[in-house]
Amino acid sequence: MADHRILLLGPPGAGKGTQATRLADEYGLDHITTGDALRQNKDMETEYGTPGEFMDAGELVPDPVVNEIVVAALESADGFVLDGYPRNLDQAEFLSEETELDHVVFFEVPEEELLARLTGRRVCDECGATYHVEFDQPEEAGVCDECGGDLIQREDDTEETAHERLRVYRENTEPVVRHYREEGVLVEVSGEGTPDDVFESLSDVVEG
Repeated sequence: MADHRILLLGPPGAGKGTQATRLADEYGLDHITTGDALRQNKDMETEYGTPGEFMDAGELVPDPVVNEIVVAALESADGFVLDGYPRNLDQAEFLSEETELDHVVFFEVPEEELLARLTGRRVCDECGATYHVEFDQPEEAGVCDECGGDLIQREDDTEETAHERLRVYRENTEPVVRHYREEGVLVEVSGEGTPDDVFESLSDVVEG
């Protein structure tokens, strides 16, 4: 069963990371994210330099470097679930040339729900444990169950930042969704409901 090649697409807050982890565990797949692939290969030499050179300078890693790193990760996997790549049309076209995908799944979630998810996260400033004001509340409001530390809202979880993340997604990644839809390979799954509900729908697609 470990030969599935799955791409998960969707806006920030749609639950891609959660579902990718579950898919990887259930089907024995490698969970490949752009961030993890770059961190694990910071010193990999490309004709444009190493990823680490851009990351250490606080700069975006150029598409050609990201492409090389992700493809190297895909080639070493028997099966994979890809999450967070491709982020733009150029990356999608490059990916099509390098590998054939079995399933391309898009998580459909209304923007109001996405904003609630993105702005409701709270993080312990002591141990880093994460909670949510609606979906995953601590036993005592504002206090971490794990260590008793204070729960805070990180700067990248504010409403202003959430709106900006969704704007960037619409500008860069929605064309990727259209690309796969026009190719006739995109399957849409509702990202609403419990994680178990979403995973059941996702499993139906993978096993279908």
